[in-house]
Amino acid sequence: MRKLLFGALVLSFMSACNSDGISNQEYPSDPGVPSGIIQSNRSCPSDKIREKNLKNHPELKARFDANELQSERFSKDIALGKVLADGTVEIPVVFNVIYNTSAQNISDARIAEQIAVLNADYGATNSDISKIPSAFQPYAAGNVKIRFKLVATNRKQSSKTGWSSELEEMKKSSTGGINATDATKNMNIWVVNSILDENGDPGTLGYAYYPESAGLWYDGLVIGYQYIGKTGASAPFNLGRTVTHEVGHYLNLPHLWGSSDTGCQTDYSGDTPVSPGPNYGTPSYPLNRVCGGISRSQMFMNYMDYVDDRAMFMFSANQKTRMQAVVASSGPRAGLRL
Repeated sequence: MRKLLFGALVLSFMSACNSDGISNQEYPSDPGVPSGIIQSNRSCPSDKIREKNLKNHPELKARFDANELQSERFSKDIALGKVLADGTVEIPVVFNVIYNTSAQNISDARIAEQIAVLNADYGATNSDISKIPSAFQPYAAGNVKIRFKLVATNRKQSSKTGWSSELEEMKKSSTGGINATDATKNMNIWVVNSILDENGDPGTLGYAYYPESAGLWYDGLVIGYQYIGKTGASAPFNLGRTVTHEVGHYLNLPHLWGSSDTGCQTDYSGDTPVSPGPNYGTPSYPLNRVCGGISRSQMFMNYMDYVDDRAMFMFSANQKTRMQAVVASSGPRAGLRL
């Protein structure tokens, strides 16, 4: 279990296409990355991190409840015309790169690529947005009106060959990592050579903390260096969408199947079809799966699923509302404004 310091408390965390069809394709491994580290399927423990935190720590559960109430109120205000959301929020981003070898010390160009990917995906200017199936086009988010701006890059060499998602050592200078740059005002992204799960095994692409952790010392994202940007990134996660996915969690979006491995639970966005669990690879549309005895067409091309980078290219309108509520003036991440 991850052990984190929260005020005077010690917290125990488990953290955390072609037109309408997409065909499967095999990808070569990146020769610059050791075998056994590159994942063939996406994995993201962010919801497990949240579930454990909420169970063990009432103060975070209170924040969660407040955030959900804020989201509900914000949604109602939009429906009543009280919110004129033309104002775009720009989030300052700090990259903290911790590397062992020079190949893991990702370039400024790759970081710039990643920021560009975020702005395209959240601004609905991504080149593959036209691939949204016609059945889902009425529910597409369009421009989320959240932008990202790089404000600093911190770098540090380390002898460590892997970083435990249980201990958060990458976020503390005292344990060889890099302290967050004012998490109340910046979205911190830690880039490491390998993320180790609770069993000490490599393979996790990334994870993020939800808004109930806003401003705390560990708040932010952790991403494997292999999955930053495009140039030199490792297929099939080589379009920068691991970060797009994790920023979705950071802005209060669960996975499409809910916050539990059992699936068929709510993701609090009524316009995303109920899902029994993650989809992988590059599925072909339509893909029907069953929840509660009802077969539904899956929105697997949503950024909050587990498909390969080239198979995901949309948020839904209700997901947009949830994210806007988080960065609204009364939202938990309202301080993240330039």
